[in-house]
Parts: sequence; structure tokens; C-alpha cells
Amino acid sequence: MTANKIGDILKNQTRVKPPAYEWQDMALRVIKELKIPNDKRSAVFKVCKIRHKMFIEQCLNDTKELALKEKWRYFFKLANKQSLSNKQSFDNKD
Repeated sequence: MTANKIGDILKNQTRVKPPAYEWQDMALRVIKELKIPNDKRSAVFKVCKIRHKMFIEQCLNDTKELALKEKWRYFFKLANKQSLSNKQSFDNKD
């Protein structure tokens, strides 16, 4: 009798697949902490994939400290400004 119940529990158990890469875990953390809307989540994954982990953590911390409303918008502003300033600094090195 108990074997059936244990078997049923194991059958109905859902397995959550862990992220394959560290940047995916960081993106999930940003999505959770900033309550990113569903239609903007892919942009978070893209930013986390192309940017360094320390940069994302800095943007996340700055956003939590400084943003009052719609924290996710502020996060994207920080990420965009930093990428523009990096592009300009690379262009000036020639």
C-alpha cells in the first residue's frame, strides 16, 4: 500500500533543471529581484550573457539603491549607458 503512494509521489514530482551557465543563474536572480516583466526577460538574459558578472552585480546593486519606481527600467538604463561608454573608450584607443 505504501509503495504505491511513494511511487505516486515520485511520479508526480517535478524536476527543476538547474541553469547550464552562470550567466543564466545571474539573469534569473535579476529577474526575481527586480520583478522584470515577462516581455523584458529575454533582454535580461542577453545582457547577462554578453556582460561580465561583476558589471551585472554592480548594475543590480545600483538599481536597488537608487531606483524608486520601475526598477527594471533603471537597470536597463545603467546597462545601456555603461555599454555606450565602453564602446566610446574602445573607439578612442585607436
